[in-house]
Amino acid sequence: MNHSIIRSALFVPASRPERIPKALAVGADAVIVDLEDAVQESLKVQARGNLDSFLRDNPEARLLVRINAPEHAEHAADIELCGRHPGVIGVLLPKVESAAQVATVAACGKPVWPIIESAAGLLELADIARASGVERLSFGALDLGLDLGLSSGSAAAERMLDQARYALLLHSRSAGLAAPLDSVFPAIEDRDGLARTARDARDMGFDGLLCIHPTQVEVIHRALHPADEELAWARRVMAAANSGEGVFVVDGQMVDAPVLGRARRLLLRAGESPA
Repeated sequence: MNHSIIRSALFVPASRPERIPKALAVGADAVIVDLEDAVQESLKVQARGNLDSFLRDNPEARLLVRINAPEHAEHAADIELCGRHPGVIGVLLPKVESAAQVATVAACGKPVWPIIESAAGLLELADIARASGVERLSFGALDLGLDLGLSSGSAAAERMLDQARYALLLHSRSAGLAAPLDSVFPAIEDRDGLARTARDARDMGFDGLLCIHPTQVEVIHRALHPADEELAWARRVMAAANSGEGVFVVDGQMVDAPVLGRARRLLLRAGESPA
């Protein structure tokens, strides 16, 4: 399984194929070509054809694909497309509610990122997380909030959604998956709000966020980057760790395995080798 840190995963609609190269050039850690919510029903087949053509014409491209939900008429054809192209390095499965649905997608040979968007999906999360082929989890806050009857955007709704975040983190860790990704931040112009959300996601143990606009990528990366003093501390810890002692002191603080793990993760998040 690929457990590299994904800070940003940027959606681009398959109905706008001219945007795919632009999305790949933005600098997001992952690009997700969307066959689902971003594509209107009448354009589903055309959108899949657009993606098929792009992958044939750009064999060096590496991207993920959000396919249509298990009950959708285009679901099977979307899976078939993903299985045919080496450039598809993962499949996002929306509205997943069972491990069996994951297995159907995983049969195409690609890692699966289930997206939890309903109460039924939350109740099956333990089995979904442990299904063969799952790489990392995410969730759709808007759809999940609608299913649960939450008042979108309210503080009360966020308290409830935090329970879903905890469940994703818990089951990701239990199943040995990569850290989950938080839901999209829909207010594209609210850069300060996005930065706060990204820092909250980081502090809750998430790798990063799904995002819906190229301008969000830089904001997310900047918000998730460790502060200079944190990196300096992490480097001192790793340098002291070379002494070979199991427990040692840095800046007057005892350093044991959990502290060493935090230092390593800070360096990895900054793109530095912890070795």
